[in-house]
Amino acid sequence: MSRETGRARRFLRHNSLGLFFMTTFLLALVGQAVAGHAEFNNQLISDGMAPVSFGAYVTTSDFAVDVTENWQSEYLQFFLYIFATVWLLQRGSPESKELDRAGTESDKDQMVGEHAREDSPRWAAYKDWRGLVFSRSLGLVMGTIFLLSWLTQSVTGVAAYNEEQLRRLEAPMTWADYLSSADFWSRTLQNWQSELLAVASMAILSIYLRQRGSPESKPVGASHTATGVEG
Repeated sequence: MSRETGRARRFLRHNSLGLFFMTTFLLALVGQAVAGHAEFNNQLISDGMAPVSFGAYVTTSDFAVDVTENWQSEYLQFFLYIFATVWLLQRGSPESKELDRAGTESDKDQMVGEHAREDSPRWAAYKDWRGLVFSRSLGLVMGTIFLLSWLTQSVTGVAAYNEEQLRRLEAPMTWADYLSSADFWSRTLQNWQSELLAVASMAILSIYLRQRGSPESKPVGASHTATGVEG
């Protein structure tokens, strides 16, 4: 086996989790685009209009709003989960910290400031704004992506809504009015409730159920009351 082949195999093995989910994400996105294109053209034909090409469809507001309304709910889920698990606990769940570790924990436990190690990220050693930002960077980035995707959903949503209004020869709606409309909040809340239910289910079911070998599960023989223990 050549050195290049060995490096490629090592790269795939070391990054297989991220590569798997990015690949399945792209496949699902393409599948959504294909199905959405067919549904969109069916609607156009039923309204007496000419169908559009696949390339034209993926640049429409209809496709964009369908994509971004899912993205924003996913990133909201992670944003809330990241910050909530700093302080909130769930006895017996591997998704929770240990019951005596609620809060931001000590500098020693978090290996920051003078407790940073040689292999720690550089900003972990700073006690100024750089350390403050880096110590909350994951949640901040997730929150920012959520807000940007939610904003994009609202912009593309009002465009898609107004296109449908014009096809019906009805008056369009302003962006501000759309933010308080049933269409916007129906799209938003139907995604939020499913994501929040999924997180709650994972936190609670993982108390009593197991998945051998998964870090999202406790060891198979761990007590139901063991908290913050991963397999």
